[in-house]
Amino acid sequence: MNLINYWEIAEKPNYFPMKRRSFLTKSAAVGLAPLSFETYRHSGRTEEAGAGILNEGAGSEDMVVEKFQPGLPHKGKVLAAIQPHCDDIPIFAGGTVAKLIKEGYTGYLIRTTNDDHAGRGASQGEVILNNEKDNEKVAAALGLSKVYDLGYRNHRMNNISMQELTARFIFLFRMLKVDTVVSYDPWGHYEENPDHYVTASAVEAACWMAGGGLDYPEHKDAGILPHTVREKYYYARGPQLVNRIVDISESLEQKVESNRVIVTQGPGGDAGIRLRDRLAEEGKTLPILEGSDENANRNYIKNIVLDIDSQRIRGVPSDRETGKAFGLEWAEQFHYIGPRKSRLEEYIRLHN
Repeated sequence: MNLINYWEIAEKPNYFPMKRRSFLTKSAAVGLAPLSFETYRHSGRTEEAGAGILNEGAGSEDMVVEKFQPGLPHKGKVLAAIQPHCDDIPIFAGGTVAKLIKEGYTGYLIRTTNDDHAGRGASQGEVILNNEKDNEKVAAALGLSKVYDLGYRNHRMNNISMQELTARFIFLFRMLKVDTVVSYDPWGHYEENPDHYVTASAVEAACWMAGGGLDYPEHKDAGILPHTVREKYYYARGPQLVNRIVDISESLEQKVESNRVIVTQGPGGDAGIRLRDRLAEEGKTLPILEGSDENANRNYIKNIVLDIDSQRIRGVPSDRETGKAFGLEWAEQFHYIGPRKSRLEEYIRLHN
């Protein structure tokens, strides 16, 4: 993610419809302030929809609160969690990824860079290796089945061929038969890291092109057929158009763990014990850092990174406050794009 120098800090979805214009006006800088649950509640009415078609695509003006669904409703579906760096998914979307895996998805982790300019290591090669190991641990913590590392240079993705990157995503989406992606928002505002916006743009294009029969037809000769990505959860570390709040109360501990296992870079890792050691030198303490080293690190992530100091560390509102605004314990926010629902059959029915 590389937002700041971290080493200096130690059931079914419910619909709450709202108008996009109202949303943008009342929230001012969307993504920088949690929304009011009461403001966007639709006269106390809650609508339910089955898994899969949860809104009507990019044109939907509904705000959706997506809750945990027991019973493996997504069994047989495939998820791709995509990040430029090993800490991006854990920081912004770890709870949602873990939730979807618990609901039946088979998941894969795709990292576009080698993280050679981020984190600890005696040499650049050691930094790359350390981040690779951490990335594997992230996949394990979130329940993802396999990691694909694309190996581009960190902070230099704006110098690569966009078509090449898009083509690699198209191949993976087809080969893995990806139904849903979780990735950076290609339309998120004020994103300064080229790895983030280049990855996001390539993902957006590949999701569309992967379903086309004329793009890369040679794939068919290898038995890899066109496959359409039907759902996209886009996260951002700044203002974005938010239309989905995902309840991560059931998967919060996995999100915390996915941040704890990253010790090379990021805001998690052993930051809790480092802060505890610093406070001890100053004659100070924090109750949340008492106990074992693991307890200190997990509590630091949960209470500081994801809550109290979230805006500074991650650039997004507290997960606790985001959830609270919608009557939840913990939540993540996204711009969601789902399948467009056809009204043709209903139109035909009305005229017959």
